Amino acid sequence: MNFSQTLKHLLDTESPLKLPTLHNLSKLEPEDFERLTAVWSAIPTARRRALVKELVGIAEASFEVDFEPIFRWGLCDNDHEVRTASVEGLWENEELALMDELLQLLHNDPSAQVRAAAALSLGRFILLGELGKLPQDRWKPAYEALCNLIVEESDEFDVRRRALESVAYVSSKKVIALLDRAYEHPAEKMRISAVFGMGRSADARWIDTVIEELFSISPEMRYEAARACGELEARPAVPRLAELIDDPDREVQEAALWALGQIGGEEVRKLLQACSEADDEVIRSAAEAALEEMQFMQGELEFPFYVFDESDDTESDPFP
Repeated sequence: MNFSQTLKHLLDTESPLKLPTLHNLSKLEPEDFERLTAVWSAIPTARRRALVKELVGIAEASFEVDFEPIFRWGLCDNDHEVRTASVEGLWENEELALMDELLQLLHNDPSAQVRAAAALSLGRFILLGELGKLPQDRWKPAYEALCNLIVEESDEFDVRRRALESVAYVSSKKVIALLDRAYEHPAEKMRISAVFGMGRSADARWIDTVIEELFSISPEMRYEAARACGELEARPAVPRLAELIDDPDREVQEAALWALGQIGGEEVRKLLQACSEADDEVIRSAAEAALEEMQFMQGELEFPFYVFDESDDTESDPFP
């Protein structure tokens, strides 16, 4: 199919979007991209929404496609769902220019859904900064904007909790305080985001808290607590994680197996090997993936990570 036929298909609202045709939008030549943007506004809103969401799904499933120019164009679409999906489609992009665009969306977009997506997407730049891969003067404005948004409660609930999840990478007293406060929040969704952030923090101070939440009546909380236990390599959580393999919620089961693979050890290996022979296909597949992850991690060098020292003063904190 030539590109003219691809454009005709996109404009044909009587025909459902076809995945083989959408693959033709990958790695567009400049002249073809110009032709696409020239007819973009003629594509009905509902179809643009479906188009961008389909492209995000294709990109997540295959590393061989590249729809980035379309996602960058979609950031300026007049529909908030298209803008949101476009933000999600750029999840691998680590260019500082994109970080600046995301900050603009965070500050100025009229849709809370888009602002929440931008707040969450900024998290990878916060991580890069925390790892020393970005200069402080470039990523600190994003960190401060997200922190101020949380502290001042100046935006809607979902935007604030996504902001919390993004700043959780930073080893600072401010973030510790934000996670503490969020965990005491009356809304369960904010407490879940706090537990999510505790896992991202790589700070062992939170181990007891996330283990306690493994017993929550909320499947979503158990899921995030299990993931956090894995990220924190919380060995005391192994007995409870083993119990969660039989959790009534499928996602909790998978999270528990993933976490066990992150924690590792001979006891865990035997447990995962037994699960890899289970009749249940979901359990078997998740256990096999966890075992593979254990093997991969054993072949990696161990890198030190920041451990909070109670004797640290404010001056030693990069972003107090």
